[in-house]
Amino acid sequence: MPIDELRFLDAIVTRTSLDLVTKITPADLTKPTPCSAWTLHGLLAHMTTQHHGFAAAADGESDLEHWRLLPLGDDPVETYRTSVNRVLNAFVPHDLADRKFALPEFSTEVTFTAEQALGFHFVDYLVHSWDVAKTLGLPVRLDQEVLDAGLKFAESIPDGRNRTAPGAAFGPAVAATGPSDLDTIVALLGRSPSWPDQAVPHRNLTPRSA
Repeated sequence: MPIDELRFLDAIVTRTSLDLVTKITPADLTKPTPCSAWTLHGLLAHMTTQHHGFAAAADGESDLEHWRLLPLGDDPVETYRTSVNRVLNAFVPHDLADRKFALPEFSTEVTFTAEQALGFHFVDYLVHSWDVAKTLGLPVRLDQEVLDAGLKFAESIPDGRNRTAPGAAFGPAVAATGPSDLDTIVALLGRSPSWPDQAVPHRNLTPRSA
């Protein structure tokens, strides 16, 4: 997929995640989420940290310290907003397609193209938008072009023994679908579309992020 199209789609899902996060109240932060290891507070801290990690990678940084879990502080929503602004700005430069991304949470042995890195970020925040929405009991409204791209990414990710290995990026696909393409996407990535009625053990979208 061309870098400009990826950048556009990634910005949509990232801003969608922010729109949902702005609906969070302090009382919501202790709620369970489809990421079974995390409350909403933990999920939001992960999402915030990942934005900063990807932004650092776009700037040429490779130190794992950029991916260490960050505190949300006294205003978690504003802390998240700051991370969103940082990552979106980091993906703006015209020479982004020429850069190599060091993503130590994915691999310490290889670097990734900008297209690969933005693809990882896009599918991560597409699904995390669903996570936040499900936790809050809110709908997620995304254009069909976003869902089409997300479905292609989800279908392209192998579903084998690697998904049960320690530190696996995704949990095994769930044999369930819902009425929307987004339900199918999250099922392919190991979540139950009917959560919390049918919760499944969930592995984090990125290794070593819990």
